[in-house]
Amino acid sequence: MSTQFQTISPVDNSIYVEREYATGEQIQTALEEAQKAHIYWKNVPLTQRVQLCTQAIELLKTKQDQLAREICWQMGRPIVHAGGEINGVIERAEYMLSIAESALAPIQVPGNHTRIRYIQKEPLGVVLLIAPWNYPYLTAINTLIPALVAGNTVIIKHSTQTPLCAERLVEIFLEAGFPDSVFQYLHLTHAGCEQVIEHPAINFVAFTGSVAGGRSIASSSAQYFKGVGLELGGKDPAYIREDADLATAVASVMDGVFFNAGQSCCGIERIYVHKAVYHDFVEAACQWVKALNLGRPDELATTLGPMISKQAATAVRSQIKEAVACGATMLIDEFKYALSQPGTPYLAPQLLVNVNHSMSIMNEESFGPVAGIMFVDNDDEAVYLMNDSDYGLTAAIYTQDINVAKSLGERLETGTVFMNRCDYLDPALAWTGVKDSGRGCTLSLLGYDQLTQPKSYNLQLAEA
Repeated sequence: MSTQFQTISPVDNSIYVEREYATGEQIQTALEEAQKAHIYWKNVPLTQRVQLCTQAIELLKTKQDQLAREICWQMGRPIVHAGGEINGVIERAEYMLSIAESALAPIQVPGNHTRIRYIQKEPLGVVLLIAPWNYPYLTAINTLIPALVAGNTVIIKHSTQTPLCAERLVEIFLEAGFPDSVFQYLHLTHAGCEQVIEHPAINFVAFTGSVAGGRSIASSSAQYFKGVGLELGGKDPAYIREDADLATAVASVMDGVFFNAGQSCCGIERIYVHKAVYHDFVEAACQWVKALNLGRPDELATTLGPMISKQAATAVRSQIKEAVACGATMLIDEFKYALSQPGTPYLAPQLLVNVNHSMSIMNEESFGPVAGIMFVDNDDEAVYLMNDSDYGLTAAIYTQDINVAKSLGERLETGTVFMNRCDYLDPALAWTGVKDSGRGCTLSLLGYDQLTQPKSYNLQLAEA
C-alpha cells in the first residue's frame, strides 16, 4: 500500500502537491488529542469560541489571493472565479457566528414555583469532517464553524485533490489563536479513513461526496451508533415556465450549468422548458454558451476551465456519446474548442436536445459542463419530470408568479426550491436534500442541531 500521494493539477497535468498519508500511529495520536482537547474546549465560554472563530475568518480574508491561486491549480477553477469561493466562506461563516447565541441557547419549558425545566444543547465530542474537492472551502465551512462554536473538536480530511485546503484552514485557525488539537487535519487512505470513522473517539461524521461513499460511511457509522450528515450530490432540474423572463432565465440557468465546469452538487443538469418559449430559450442558451472561453484556468480570459481529471471528462464524454447514439442532438460544435481533446480534462461545453429520461444524461449525475433540454406541455408534466429522479437537492422554477412558484414547490421532492435563481446557498436557510441527495442539514439555525445533543433538566425544588 502506498504511503504517499500526489495531486495532479488539471491545469497542465503536473504534480502540484506531494504528501505522506497519516500513519496508524499518527491517526491514533490525533484522535486521542482531539478527545483531550474536547474536554477543555467545551468548557470555554461560547462568547470566546465565537470570538476565536471570528478572528480566524478575519485572517482568512487576508489570504484570499493565495487560497484562490491554490484552488485554481489543485482543481482547475478559473482564477477569475476562484476567489469567489472565499467570499462565500466569509458570508456563511459570519452568518453562522451571528446566530450562534440564539441557536445554542437553552430551550426553556414552562414550570412553576417549585419546578424548573429546560433543554441544554451539549456538544457531541469529536467531529470528523470529510470534504470534497469541488468546493473545498465552502463545503467544509458549513460544518466547521457550527461544530467548533458548539464546543466540538474537529478533524478534517480533505480530498487528495485539494490537500492544501485542509492544511491552510488548520494553519489559519491556529494562527488566529485556537488551542492545539481543537482543529486538526489528517491525510488519509480509504483504510485510514475507515479506521477513524470506526474509532470510538469519533462521535459524528460529516461527509460531502458520492452516493456510494455516503452509503459506505452510513453503514460503518451505524454499527457504532454514530451520527452522520451526508450531502451526496444531485441531478438538479430547472423549469422555465411560459411566463418566465427569458433573459433572466437563460443567464441564470446557463451559469448554473457551466460554472465550475458543471462540477457543483447543486448545479443545473436537467432543463425543462414550456413549449411556448422552448425555441427562444434554446436559441438564447446556445448564444450564451458560445461566449464561454475554454482555456487554462490560470489565464484571466478563461471563463470555463478543465474538469478535475481526464477520467472525469471521459465519463461525461461517454454520457454525451450514449445520448447521441440514442437520438439526442448536440447544439454546440465541440470542434471549435481547441483544448477539448479526448484524453484531457478539458471538455467543450455542451447542450443536448431530443433527450429523454431513458438516457443517463437525464437520470445519472453528470458533474460536468453539459445539460439536456426537454420541452413540456404544462406545469404538471414539468413537476412529474423534475421528480423523476433518484436525487432531490435543489429545483429551480422560473416564473413571474410567486404563488405558482410556491404551489409547484410544494409538489417538488427536493431540499431547496428556487424561484428565478439557482446554484446558491443562503446561509439563513437549511441546506439539505432528500432521496439519494443525503441526510441531515447544514447552515441556518437548524445547522447547529445535528452537531449538538439535547440534555434535559427537570429540577424539582423542595417544598417550603
